[in-house]
Amino acid sequence: MTEKLYRVGTIVNTHGIKGELRIIPITDFPEDRFKSGAKLYLKNKDQVTEFTVESSRPHKSFILVKMKGYDNINDVEKFVKSELFADGEEVSGLNEGEFLYRQIIGLTVIDKDLGEVGKISEIMELGSNDVWVVKSPQYKEILLPYIDDVIKEVDLDNGVVKVEIPDGLID
Repeated sequence: MTEKLYRVGTIVNTHGIKGELRIIPITDFPEDRFKSGAKLYLKNKDQVTEFTVESSRPHKSFILVKMKGYDNINDVEKFVKSELFADGEEVSGLNEGEFLYRQIIGLTVIDKDLGEVGKISEIMELGSNDVWVVKSPQYKEILLPYIDDVIKEVDLDNGVVKVEIPDGLID
């Protein structure tokens, strides 16, 4: 069992009578996280249950997942409203300019004119591009669109994002 688990989805309901679960994915890589053979974990109080995905398929805005060894609705009903986790290792290669959320959250944001402005606290997915939310002591909250004009360099080794904040984006 790995020491660091990342939330990848919420089980919102069962689907049919053969043990499928309806999951709202909260991961950049649903095709990796829920693929056949992937390991998922369910945390309940002090207990962690490990599952192996037997099959999965998209369905509306959900992913339907069938776990190995759970073949009946009665076996899986108890998991509804539970969070699903995965370890950080089950991801295929990232392309240039692609990052995992956990790599970005917590990085220090430095503007070329303003200096250090804060730390990235969350990432919002808004269709055309993501928006990185920066918690800042002097500017409260800054919303940075993840576009080349604003995000100039992501330096994971030093924990820094270099940006050019356009006029009007902060007070």
